[in-house]
Amino acid sequence: MSSIFPVSSSLRIGGLASGIDTDSIIEELMKAKRIPLQKLEQNKQILLWQQEDYRELNTSLRTFRDKVFSMKLQATYMTKKAVSSNESAIGASAGTGAVPGIYSVTVNQLAAGVSVGSQAGLPDEANGSGGTKSLADQFFGGVVKDISFTLEGSKGSKTFTFNTGTDNIYSVVSAINAAGLGISASYDATLNRFFLTTTSTGAAAKIKVTNDTDDFLADAAGAGGSKLKLLLKDDGTVYAGQDAVFSFGDAAGLTSSTNTVTVNGITLTLKQGGGASSTVTVSNDTDAVFNAIKDFVSAYNDLIGKINGKLSETRYSDYLPLTDEQRKELTDEQEKKWEEKARSGLLRNDSLLESIVIKMRMTMSAVVPGLSAGEGYNSLAGIGITTGSYSEKGKLYIDEDKLKEALQKDPEGVMNLFTKSSDVYSEKGIAARLYDDVNNGITLISEKAGSDSSYTSVDNSAIGRRIKQIDEEIDRMEDRLAEMEDRYWRQFTALEQAVSRMNAQSAWLFQQFGGGNR
Repeated sequence: MSSIFPVSSSLRIGGLASGIDTDSIIEELMKAKRIPLQKLEQNKQILLWQQEDYRELNTSLRTFRDKVFSMKLQATYMTKKAVSSNESAIGASAGTGAVPGIYSVTVNQLAAGVSVGSQAGLPDEANGSGGTKSLADQFFGGVVKDISFTLEGSKGSKTFTFNTGTDNIYSVVSAINAAGLGISASYDATLNRFFLTTTSTGAAAKIKVTNDTDDFLADAAGAGGSKLKLLLKDDGTVYAGQDAVFSFGDAAGLTSSTNTVTVNGITLTLKQGGGASSTVTVSNDTDAVFNAIKDFVSAYNDLIGKINGKLSETRYSDYLPLTDEQRKELTDEQEKKWEEKARSGLLRNDSLLESIVIKMRMTMSAVVPGLSAGEGYNSLAGIGITTGSYSEKGKLYIDEDKLKEALQKDPEGVMNLFTKSSDVYSEKGIAARLYDDVNNGITLISEKAGSDSSYTSVDNSAIGRRIKQIDEEIDRMEDRLAEMEDRYWRQFTALEQAVSRMNAQSAWLFQQFGGGNR
């Protein structure tokens, strides 16, 4: 007798003949076989978490590196401040190149540009229905024609032509502004007035009108008789701005096209003319340097604290990454708490991070050779920056009074302590040496965990290569498990087919021996 089940290598028959719960049996068999696969997936997840922690610390190192970079620049320590005795007349600020001293400044004349506006209200530009009147309706009694004029500014000249029937006052404003002549046009619809203003100040700033045959911008007398009622002549008269004229010390007759001018490293803002004067005092800005050093120490402590936190974080070895089956059994809150413990301590006692911290701590306690030790300014301790107790793991403290005293006594000595340059690492200043330390740490972590930069899709870091190996192992194991599951199903299917044949044979024998006779 033939079986009632067709023979097929891909056919899966689950207990139809035997009554066996084939699905459950194979599921349990495969569950055991998948344990090594789950272990690989958990190991991969741990590596991904470690990689993320490393990269987060590397981001902190890069941020701190920017702070260290500014601390190794002499400009940070050469900050000057300028104080004006008459701030309402002359404002002052000092650059790093300013020479400390007391300077007298007198302003005879402020720089100015040219600005002209309608001397009376113009005809309303609104047409009463929400639109704008044409030039013809607003200025020319409804007459449609072409009008033109030539306008010249500090950046060139241009002849403009408008059709009074299609263009309006805003067309004029737009065209002038787009020409880039160094002249700005505007129209105030509330006041019904038109304005022309130079975009710069100084003697070179100018407005000049010619060839205005319809007296639109200018007229012959320049008395406001044009359509726009501007005090402009159309005969080529140049309306120019003026330069600022001032004295700096005994240097008289200095000029500037603007009212902001830099002299001897001091930036002056001229606010009043007519002989207004002020005394400008320039001095070293020790407060700014003090704050820069204080911010630097704070940033260092934050970074060290973050790295030390990872090095001492508790590791819960019994909390492994959850499998998909385990997640199904937990609430969202339970899953979150489990993952927090599973992720904790992955960089505990990490030798790479420890080496970075140790190197930085050694630098911060180092003596810079070649500097005068007379005031003790060849180390951070000499200017009041010291390390806390051993349990604080490198945290720095500042004696603010001692630091301020050092900045007052020898600002150049403090600067050299941080910025001294050398081709030899051990002879560099603290900030210059620390900058090398941080750069080296960033490189080491990148080699270990790679970069999260989107510029490359290839991760050749140590962790990246290990993750790739695990992915390959997972792929191979999944293939083997699929073959194993298929083999189980073939075996159980063969069993079902055998049982089916026996059942059929038993039924046939039963019929042959009269089991079916009445």
